[in-house]
Amino acid sequence: MSAYGLHRVLEPAGVLPQQAWRLDAEPVPAADEVIVAVERLNLDAASFRQLREQHGSGAAVRQAVLDIVAERGKMQNPVTGSGGMLLGTVLEVGPSSPLGLKAGDRIATLVSLTLTPLKINDGLQDWSGEDEQVPCRGTAVLFGRSIAAVLPSDMSNELALSVLDVCGAPALTDRVVRRHPGGSVLVLGGGGKSGSLSLAAARQAGASRLVALVPTEREAAQVRAAGLADEVVIADARNPVAVAEAVGKQVDVTVVCVDVPGCEHGAILATADGGTVIFFSMATSFSAAALGAEGLAADVEMIVGNGYVPGHAEFALDLVRTQPGVRALFEQRQTA
Repeated sequence: MSAYGLHRVLEPAGVLPQQAWRLDAEPVPAADEVIVAVERLNLDAASFRQLREQHGSGAAVRQAVLDIVAERGKMQNPVTGSGGMLLGTVLEVGPSSPLGLKAGDRIATLVSLTLTPLKINDGLQDWSGEDEQVPCRGTAVLFGRSIAAVLPSDMSNELALSVLDVCGAPALTDRVVRRHPGGSVLVLGGGGKSGSLSLAAARQAGASRLVALVPTEREAAQVRAAGLADEVVIADARNPVAVAEAVGKQVDVTVVCVDVPGCEHGAILATADGGTVIFFSMATSFSAAALGAEGLAADVEMIVGNGYVPGHAEFALDLVRTQPGVRALFEQRQTA
């Protein structure tokens, strides 16, 4: 038995569950494991976009997800390498589990579906394939080193799941912005889930100038109405020159929250020497980022947002509780 789930790896041998091609998803707990009755999956934005672009219709997307989980024992998009997270109820807790959960707790997992053993039992019959939140009946396994949050009682499950899905972004933004006291911050994808939370976190951390870059006037109007940024600019984040021109004076911190590839060079161009770029997107090419910074002679620190910062879940939930603009954006998405 391994707290990291090594005993669940079926192939190839010797790798961690996230790297594995196939996992054992049988819902029988080892001593330190927790079995969860799954109620909803939340596919990450990059994965869902790719599935929609490749498969088109909702029915075909639904079948693609079923095929991935059946083949791999987990939800890991073979193209993007990413997965998402889930909501469910604790069914059974192994006697040595360190997670502090008990049977009946309603939880959201804070570890990726790419390393979570998963079985789907209902054929996703209640999912249209048109939304990244997936009603689901099945089981999942949490390891001794997995992370989960008990769902809050003061917001809907759907809202909490959306927030917890991206809770690493605002916590990391807060940490980095505080290293640049009074600095300026740009968020690429400022109208999205992680982007809007990152804007709120940057404001709270003391950013002196806050710029949100979005792709459409519709998103720009929503961000302006929410009052999350000092400046809202419209540009294609994949066009480096357009990004630099839209932002104007370079910023101290850039947070990349877009779910499409090709945004690395624009982020680098928009960031001043001595500044920091946080790549919080599974669509990022880290080789493109590294080689692009070298080719542009850009003296910037680049950070991979890994989705985990101590206290990140409660930090993100508190932003939604205390920042009406953020909550309004999230609730607009749920009713759209």
